[in-house]
Amino acid sequence: MSSVSPIQIPSRLPLLLTHEGVLLPGSTMRTSVDSARNLQLVRNRLLKGTSLQSTILGVIPNTPDPASDAQDLPPLHRIGTAALAVQVVGSNWPKPHYTLLITGLCRFQIVQVLKEKPYPIAEVEQLDRLEEFPSTCKMREELGELSEQFYKYAVQLVEMLDMSVPAVAKLRRLLDSLPREALPDILTSIIRTSNKEKLQILDAVSLEERFKMTIPLLVRQIEGLKLLQKTRKPKQDDDKRVIAIRPIRRITHISGTLEDEDEDEDNDDIVMLEKKIQTSSMPEQAHRVCVKEIKRLKKMPQSMPEYALTRNYLELMVELPWNKSTTDRLDIRAARILLDNDHYAMEKLKKRVLEYLAVRQLKNNLKGPILCFVGPPGVGKTSVGRSVAKTLGREFHRIALGGVCDQSDIRGHRRTYVGSMPGRIINGLKTVGVNNPVFLLDEVDKLGKSLQGDPAAALLEVLDPEQNHNFTDHYLNVAFDLSQVLFIATANTTATIPAALLDRMEIIQVPGYTQEEKIEIAHRHLIPKQLEQHGLTPQQIQIPQVTTLDIITRYTREAGVRSLDRKLGAICRAVAVKVAEGQHKDAKLDRSDVTEREGCRERILEDEKPESISDTTDLALPPEMPILIDFHALKDILGPPMYEMEVSQRLSQPGVAIGLAWTPLGGEIMFVEASRMDGEGQLTLTGQLGDVMKESAHLAISWLRSNAKKYQLTNAFGSFDLLDNTDIHLHFPAGAVTKDGPSAGVTIVTCLASLFSGRLVRSDVAMTGEITLRGLVLPVGGIKDKVLAAHRAGLKQVIIPRRNEKDLEGIPGNVRQDLSFVTASCLDEVLNAAFDGGFTVKTRPGLLNSKL
Repeated sequence: MSSVSPIQIPSRLPLLLTHEGVLLPGSTMRTSVDSARNLQLVRNRLLKGTSLQSTILGVIPNTPDPASDAQDLPPLHRIGTAALAVQVVGSNWPKPHYTLLITGLCRFQIVQVLKEKPYPIAEVEQLDRLEEFPSTCKMREELGELSEQFYKYAVQLVEMLDMSVPAVAKLRRLLDSLPREALPDILTSIIRTSNKEKLQILDAVSLEERFKMTIPLLVRQIEGLKLLQKTRKPKQDDDKRVIAIRPIRRITHISGTLEDEDEDEDNDDIVMLEKKIQTSSMPEQAHRVCVKEIKRLKKMPQSMPEYALTRNYLELMVELPWNKSTTDRLDIRAARILLDNDHYAMEKLKKRVLEYLAVRQLKNNLKGPILCFVGPPGVGKTSVGRSVAKTLGREFHRIALGGVCDQSDIRGHRRTYVGSMPGRIINGLKTVGVNNPVFLLDEVDKLGKSLQGDPAAALLEVLDPEQNHNFTDHYLNVAFDLSQVLFIATANTTATIPAALLDRMEIIQVPGYTQEEKIEIAHRHLIPKQLEQHGLTPQQIQIPQVTTLDIITRYTREAGVRSLDRKLGAICRAVAVKVAEGQHKDAKLDRSDVTEREGCRERILEDEKPESISDTTDLALPPEMPILIDFHALKDILGPPMYEMEVSQRLSQPGVAIGLAWTPLGGEIMFVEASRMDGEGQLTLTGQLGDVMKESAHLAISWLRSNAKKYQLTNAFGSFDLLDNTDIHLHFPAGAVTKDGPSAGVTIVTCLASLFSGRLVRSDVAMTGEITLRGLVLPVGGIKDKVLAAHRAGLKQVIIPRRNEKDLEGIPGNVRQDLSFVTASCLDEVLNAAFDGGFTVKTRPGLLNSKL
């Protein structure tokens, strides 16, 4: 006797209304819960209940549109399946949704619906009970041949399946162990049947009727399997290994199979690849690696993923320029002319390139230098690199390093990874096709660092002249000689470049341009370029040098020429509109209008010439050519001036001084303001200052307090202790800009000395320098950029540390003529130069001579 524990379902069951499928006793089904009634059932019954009785539901199939939230309960199927909720999966976001895993227990019949909201509850009557099953003999007596026939078809169906599958083997064992009255429901849920057929089986309460309805379904499934086996090839088992290795190809009617053709093509490609490897001029080590890989490739099936990887690797090795190079154009005079034509100024850069050419002409095997152009944006660092390649007659390749934070971008990925590829250096060599190009590593100061490694550290081997003849990319895993490559790096500042990387490069400073240099660049390069881009000719527009100077001083304040180029482009666009309108109106004018137009133009010429482009083009006539751009035209096109000479206005009160600051965008002038008020001796600093600049302010006030008697400085109460009952506030305008560095020390001292002495600082003086507690002035960097900023601002005198006097040699001669320089080694000299008439010092009484 085989028996299970009897389960009696409750007389009242909550109803789960489904329309997705039909659950039969003994089978398992997943169903989604998304209607309001079913959601309430899951929340109130399953998620809160803990007993076994609370997890038993009544599943009503074939409910029309159960997901709708209608007020009335839809018509329900008479017979359902009592089920056990095995699993509840779901979430309440973004909208409530659950999925139930339910197992059918037995059939029931709805007697009466007791409750409809929030979810339906019905009184039910159990139709088949899960209690002790009758023995096999008893089943044979009741059902006779019907049961035996069903069992025979069930065994035949299972044996036609692949017994190596664990689920099929388990099903075969279940046929012998389960009572036969449970088999119709279980097999109906396994074989391919429609929901309508499953619903008929569910409605078959009588076991005899259930057997009769299930047998035709089994027979239909068996016939389908027989038909499927006939259509298969007789040697299917033997072909399984071939199919797994080689993809199935379509059969062609004329020349056999495409598979054979593709194999022949692949074999030809491999033979060609082998010939290229044999005839290539790669080094011995790389040749041995390629020969080894080509042998592996021949033995490898084409369907393996490694086949494509190996083939791509070999093609890259063949394409790399191991010994292919271009011949340098070693004509010093022609190179000098070409560099002068491409770029104005930049004497230090041109000198270094000509030196390289000269040494290259004398010695043929010179290693490529590693140059690093450091300067503000817009001064032409990248275009100089392109001109260097043009001068040498070499290939040029630019690698943008801004934002790169993965070392594999430089050194490549190992071939064990999926999607591996070589680094940017090897890719660039493959692109240019020679082993001695000019590589421009743009924005090397903006490299990042992440979990994937430090690309700046990966560049150490690339940019070391003593190591890069043996550079090993992770993808190649073979050394490549980079010693003939001319590397040029660009950066805005050296502060963010690691010291080890900076040590391997030759730093060449590229400072900003003077006003005269900008005018020359505009008229030599920028204006012709903009005229060509906008389809204009010099006969249609004229921009005199005075107008260019106005654009430089009033509309742009930068170290480079990018903003100047954009302003010139705006002018050309405005003129292009007027020229196009004039041509359109000329086309519409007939001969009768010409006389009238000429008479009107004569009347215009009798009056004063129009001051701006708007005055000329407001007439309903085409503008006269060429259109002259003057200050009034600038105002019409570009708007009011953005920058004004405000230095004299800012220094109209004591306690204000002008300093010079260096930024990655070039030099700038910086105002320092101070005020005092009654208080407790506190020093307040504002303007987004860094720690170094705050320390400079404390140094300045300490030095002034210790030398207050010497300079006769007192506070508002007449005390020589400057902080006695006095608060001091130091402010650096442009508070949204972060400021840091030691070079504002002398400016802070001058500003505080002006505040306590009540004297005005000269309005045409700017200064820079670091101070010490003993009053010494130490050297600082960026002197040329700072001096150019003072020159742009219209200042006349610059105070710099004496040890920075050597930096004045790099300043253009016209700037040195416009400015006077004061070199100071101590703060006494700074104060004497910053105030008209000097800064008075109280003389000490003469010392007595010793009589010893």
